[in-house]
Amino acid sequence: MSHAMKTLAVAGAVAAALSAHGAQAQDSAAQEKCYGVAMAGQNDCAAGPGTTCAGTAKVDYQGNSFKLVEKGTCTTIELPGGRMGSLEPLDRDLPAS
Repeated sequence: MSHAMKTLAVAGAVAAALSAHGAQAQDSAAQEKCYGVAMAGQNDCAAGPGTTCAGTAKVDYQGNSFKLVEKGTCTTIELPGGRMGSLEPLDRDLPAS
């Protein structure tokens, strides 16, 4: 492969990576962490004690685990028992220690 073609291939790969990163960052900006709305095993990463990462919530609506939701919708999510989603970790519905 010629030097010019290699340069072109590398430039294309870099452009594709930057484009994907930009789309991912934009997607994240339109979402927020919503605590206490995930079903057991369906939380997103970085939940509280009793969880290690995505998919490790032990109980439904675990207050210290979050799910990414559309920005501005978290506190309007209605749950069974009159509970709502929260932008901050909650002390409710935690797994038994």
